[in-house]
Amino acid sequence: MKRILLLGLAIVLLLVLIVGGVLWGTYNSLVTKSQAIDAQWAQVETQYQRRFDLIPNLVNSVKGIMTQERTVFDQLAAARTAYTGAATVNEKAVAGGEVEVALGRLVAIMENYPQLRSVETVTQLMDELAGTENRISVERRRYNEFVRDYNNIIKVFPTKFIASLFNFETREYFQSVSGADKTPKVEF
Repeated sequence: MKRILLLGLAIVLLLVLIVGGVLWGTYNSLVTKSQAIDAQWAQVETQYQRRFDLIPNLVNSVKGIMTQERTVFDQLAAARTAYTGAATVNEKAVAGGEVEVALGRLVAIMENYPQLRSVETVTQLMDELAGTENRISVERRRYNEFVRDYNNIIKVFPTKFIASLFNFETREYFQSVSGADKTPKVEF
């Protein structure tokens, strides 16, 4: 009788250890993936910061050559300020989109003023900005991949139950702002 009781206790203890191990491992995996998403968003923000650091230099270089396009410069400054004040990923995405629209207008202006393209400083800054835009695109894509992997994991069985037990919720993808697919219009 003692033997059966000990065997039953050992089986219960083994099951508790297995369930506890699964809970522990799954929880740690969810935390790791959530942290990876946060780290990847930080990479996106790093590239945004790089862009924001380049913009004043480009604007000042172009301003020195032409002063009549003040509205574009004002839009860039306003979009940059909006990004700084944004708190959530979606707010930052919208503000980042506003910067992209204003930059598109600036590029269009530069294309219409060939003397600007011949200024070495402006050319170098435009090349830096183009490289930064590519980096931003890559980091956004990576961010969305991390979010996709995380969201998939918290929606599958049995992780779904463990995720809800510990309040892990789906994360939002980075989405472009409405109208980002349209070419900006520049009127003189």
